[in-house]
Amino acid sequence: MRVAALDQGTTSTRCLVIEDGGTWRLAGSRRHRQSHPAPGRVEHDPEELLHNIEAVLEAAGSVDAIGLANQGESCLAWDGATGKPLSPVIVWQDARTAGALAALGPAAEQRSRQICGLPLDPYFSAGKLAWLVDNVPEVASARAAGRLRLGTTDAFFLDRLCGSFLTDAATASRTGLLDLETGAWSAELCDLHGVPLDCLPEIRAVDSGFGRIGSTPVKVSIVDQQAALYGHDCRAPGDCKITFGTGAFLLAVSGEQPPPASSLLPTVAWQRQGQGRIFAVEGGVYDAGAALEWARGIGLFSTMEELGAFEGPSALSRGLVFVPALSGLAAPYWDRRAAPLFIGMDHATDRRDMARAVMEGIAMLTADLVEATSRVVQLGSAISIDGGLSRSAYFARFLASACNRTITVPAMHELTALGLAELCGVDVGAARAPAATFIPDGSVTADDRRRFAEAVERARGWKG
Repeated sequence: MRVAALDQGTTSTRCLVIEDGGTWRLAGSRRHRQSHPAPGRVEHDPEELLHNIEAVLEAAGSVDAIGLANQGESCLAWDGATGKPLSPVIVWQDARTAGALAALGPAAEQRSRQICGLPLDPYFSAGKLAWLVDNVPEVASARAAGRLRLGTTDAFFLDRLCGSFLTDAATASRTGLLDLETGAWSAELCDLHGVPLDCLPEIRAVDSGFGRIGSTPVKVSIVDQQAALYGHDCRAPGDCKITFGTGAFLLAVSGEQPPPASSLLPTVAWQRQGQGRIFAVEGGVYDAGAALEWARGIGLFSTMEELGAFEGPSALSRGLVFVPALSGLAAPYWDRRAAPLFIGMDHATDRRDMARAVMEGIAMLTADLVEATSRVVQLGSAISIDGGLSRSAYFARFLASACNRTITVPAMHELTALGLAELCGVDVGAARAPAATFIPDGSVTADDRRRFAEAVERARGWKG
């Protein structure tokens, strides 16, 4: 079997061709524009994303099936009759709905957590879709005419490419509109946000088939982080992976029941055809790769190779701390008013010290996330990581000590694509080469952890 594993992500669209036995090749990769029309707003052009999908699929050539991974919470509105977008894609990082969600009040927050397990945070789709309904005249007109469709990006792609207005159970669980008990859209939450339920897509199992692009079946559709969880071979309760992309995304399998309420988030890991749902606990760091891109943009380093190795004591142990809160703090803090913070510089501090502190700050926030997860799910002794930062031996080694857990880095870095291929039925075989292993070495001390925690407290609530 030969599968085109298509990962439509926050910064690019990638397609790998993976065959039985585990041979694979990168067929194509295309970056897309990031639009910031106002402070706190992040948008993509849906037609550009669609064009990039078509381009990388064409580069893949003849395949037996297609697996599609999507960004998750990013969403848009479009005309169901013409397929024309009525809005840009509002990206998961976008914070424009913070005020409107806060105005819903604590009772609404409680009901949201009770029904879908998610807080009223701009990260999720519900507030974004409500904003489109309330603020875009073309959306209101399409709704009045009975032509409006609302959804995450996967539903738009499938509608345009296959003529199928569908989404999957895992992606639906990222919207803030899914009833975790029933696995269906919640009428109460749709009413709470002002999102018309009849404009949302049908929910299916992740491998139930989603139509055809030309003559090729789209066999699997799933949110990217859950595809990566599957690709990491995390199947048993306590198995955990962290993907370091634009943000850092932790998922830990909890089993056949939603995890208990906590500062972290319950989510559907996957639901395979004819089987029950498998749940996971989720948490994130908003700015991981994004923090490094910011640091590069202000001149702290030029190439990622510069971050491969550092000598001497850590920046943290020398009192130099960076809190990577450029978009606020996600789980377990949920503080959109937090601001990024450098503290501890002196006359001897140079660019390399500050770049090192950025990497260490990402690792320390991730360690906070792992600690919070361990209070909800009994984690195994090792955590598997992937993404750009996982390729830095310094980062992986520092993270192991920060978390006080073994860190493994799979030899095959394209874990989202690997998960898509496995869900499609490919025997990935040789793609599962032995992983690199990093053992805690005690270099992150209790004093280091206290120092970082104090810096986080100083960063919190800074923005008005």
